[in-house]
Amino acid sequence: MGAGAAFVFPGQGSQRVGMLDALPSAALPESLLDLAEDVSGLPVRAIATEGPASALADTRVAQPLLFVSGLAWARVADSSGVRPRAVAGHSLGELTALVYAGVMEPDDGMRLVCERARLMAEAATAVPGTMAAVLGMSSEEIAAVIDGLDGVWVGNENGPGQVTISGTHPGVERATAALLGAGARRVVSLAVAGAFHSPLMADASAAFSALLETVTFADARIPVAQNTDPSLVTSAPLIRERLATQMVRPVGWTAIMESLRSEGVGVLAECGPGAVLTGMTRRMEGLEGVSLETDGAERLREVVLG
Repeated sequence: MGAGAAFVFPGQGSQRVGMLDALPSAALPESLLDLAEDVSGLPVRAIATEGPASALADTRVAQPLLFVSGLAWARVADSSGVRPRAVAGHSLGELTALVYAGVMEPDDGMRLVCERARLMAEAATAVPGTMAAVLGMSSEEIAAVIDGLDGVWVGNENGPGQVTISGTHPGVERATAALLGAGARRVVSLAVAGAFHSPLMADASAAFSALLETVTFADARIPVAQNTDPSLVTSAPLIRERLATQMVRPVGWTAIMESLRSEGVGVLAECGPGAVLTGMTRRMEGLEGVSLETDGAERLREVVLG
């Protein structure tokens, strides 16, 4: 194929019991798992291996595990000989992408991940909320339908015809009825702990933004496409500025894929457990998705280098 590749990192929702088992032991950064347990005070490693799934759904457990897993699968991707033209991450995965690109040290990244998870969990407890996937409508159509409804916003733009809404439980219920009445094919409730990527995360976002000022950011070694702005950048101050508002703004994954494609990227290599982002990629014309876990490093090499 000979197309350029981007390494992409999944966010919450890709975790599962046994998610670290398929990784080569040499690729797994054990010191980061130790740090995750120290910072969170939770048995992250044991939960990843033994479950139960309900414990793995805890934001404070899932996010550090996905961060570690993403970096480990990126090491596997590196072994293919493919060098990415760009990186990006979905929600939490953006922090993984930034560490891989050299924007911050892995220990700083893990501390940010653990604090981000804690802040989001606290915000979700203080102001309960939820999310739902809307199938069969564009983000513009959805925004037009829910405009004026209290407590609900567009959350994630994951691909053509796959958008989520985020808000209070009553807000999402009202929006669900309105969207089905306006022609949505389905509205599916998501098993999440809060109204992520909405204004209900404002307090958590403010605290996280302040925390970012305590961390040293370097210019990225590899251009980064971010959730709040898909244009590729390497500037440390701009990356920090964009990251600071990520919690309260939609994840623009569709725009990220379009931006990467316009920059000559033809393959998105998913560095993480499963193939959620790979499935989104395969809905986009002109892009091919490769999951390191399910397809392997040799497949990535074959697709990119021929």
